[in-house]
Amino acid sequence: MASRTTTKVAVEKKTVKQAATESMAESASRLIDRRIRELGDWRGATLRNVRKLIKEAVPGIVEDVKWRKPSNPLGVPVWSRDGILCTGETYKDRIKLTFAKGAFLKDSSRLFNSSLDGKVRRAIDIREGDAINETALKDLVRAAAALNRG
Repeated sequence: MASRTTTKVAVEKKTVKQAATESMAESASRLIDRRIRELGDWRGATLRNVRKLIKEAVPGIVEDVKWRKPSNPLGVPVWSRDGILCTGETYKDRIKLTFAKGAFLKDSSRLFNSSLDGKVRRAIDIREGDAINETALKDLVRAAAALNRG
C-alpha cells in the first residue's frame, strides 16, 4: 500500500512539474510576442520571421526568455531542444542569432557572419534590408538540434 501512495505522489509531482514547465513556456512565448510588438520596426518583423522559421524547423522547440535585467526587462529569446540551440538578441542596428554550439555546425551556406573566432559559438547578424536564406537557416537550426541530441 505504501508503494502505491508513493507512486501516486510521484505522478502528481510530475504533473505539477509539467504544468509549471508548460506555464513558463507560455509566459516566455508571450514575452517574445510582446518584445516583437514593442520593437515595432524592421527588427520586430525580422525577429517574428526568424522565430517562425526556427519553430518550423524544429517542431516542439521550447521557447524561453533569459537574461532579464533592468536595461533589458523583456530579456533575450532563447530556443532550446535538448539544450540551447540559439538566442535572438536585438540591438539598434541588428538582430543577432547566436548558436550555442555554432562552431561545430556545418555552415555550407555561410550564414554565420559574426563571432567567427569563438571556439564554441557562432552568430548571424541580420541588419535592416538583409535577405534571410530561409532554407539554410532552417537547416542550421535542425543541425543544432541534432547536435544537441548527440
